Amino acid sequence: MCGRFAVTTDPAKLAAEIDAVNEVPVPLDPAANSPDKESGDAGAADKEQAKSTRSVGENYNVAPTTTIMTVVNRHSPEEPDDDPALRVRAMRWGLVPPWAKEIGKGPLLFNARAETAGEKSSFRAAVKSKRCLIPMDGWYEWRKGPEDAKGKPTKIPFFMSPHDGTRLFMAGLWSVWRPKDADKDEAPLLSCSILTTDAVGHLREVHDRMPLIMPFDNWDAWLDPDQVAPESLYAPPSDTIAEQIDIREVAPLVNRVANNGPELLEPV
Repeated sequence: MCGRFAVTTDPAKLAAEIDAVNEVPVPLDPAANSPDKESGDAGAADKEQAKSTRSVGENYNVAPTTTIMTVVNRHSPEEPDDDPALRVRAMRWGLVPPWAKEIGKGPLLFNARAETAGEKSSFRAAVKSKRCLIPMDGWYEWRKGPEDAKGKPTKIPFFMSPHDGTRLFMAGLWSVWRPKDADKDEAPLLSCSILTTDAVGHLREVHDRMPLIMPFDNWDAWLDPDQVAPESLYAPPSDTIAEQIDIREVAPLVNRVANNGPELLEPV
C-alpha cells in the first residue's frame, strides 16, 4: 500500500520541468481559509480543499486528506477540440466518488488496487477517463518489528526512493465531486487515489504491496483522456525499475503526521 510519501518540489517548478500548465492556485494564508462568519459558511468542496495548512508542494510527511500535486492530460475547457495538454492540479488525497452524498462519510479511498480498480463502483469511471500521476520523491512503508517492553508489536518505518535522486511518478485515479446543493459558482472538489500493485524484487522485504510506478515512456497512454489505458499498464513494475529503488530505515518520527522536515528522510 502507500499511506505516506514525501515530495520536495513546488507546482511551478514541476510544471516547468515536464512542460505542463500549472493550474495550482497560489497558496493562501491558513487564516484566509477559514469560513467568513459574516458572509456565511464556505462550500463543502472549498472547505475540503482549504484543509491543508501547508502549501501544495514541499511536504516530507504527506498523509491522506492532504491537498497534493497531480499531473493530468486534459483538453482546454475553452477549446475542447484542441489537443490535450499536461496540467499540474491540486487534489485531495482520498478519492471522493461523484455519487457520494457527503465528504468523509465513506471509506478513505487513498489507495486503489490496480488489479481490481475497474471492477469497483468508486473507481470504475475514473479508470475509463480520469487517470493521473502523483509525483513524489519516495514513499514510506512499515515492517513488523520486535515487541516492545510491554509486549506490544512495533512497526519499523522505511523510506523507498530512487538511488539517483530522481522523482517518481505514481499511477493514480481522480474524480470530480460536487454537493447536490452546490452553488453554480462553487468550485468542485478534485480528489485522487494512488494505485497499488504487488511489490517487486527486494521491495517485498518491506511490504507485499507498493505504489504503481509509471515510467515516462507510458505517460501518453496512461494519461490519454480519450482512450482507455492498456491493461498492461496496470501490471507491477519491472525488476529493472525495482532495482533502482533504495530502501533505508528511518526514525519513528514519521509515525506522527505533525512531524514534517528533511530529518524524516535521514537513515537510522
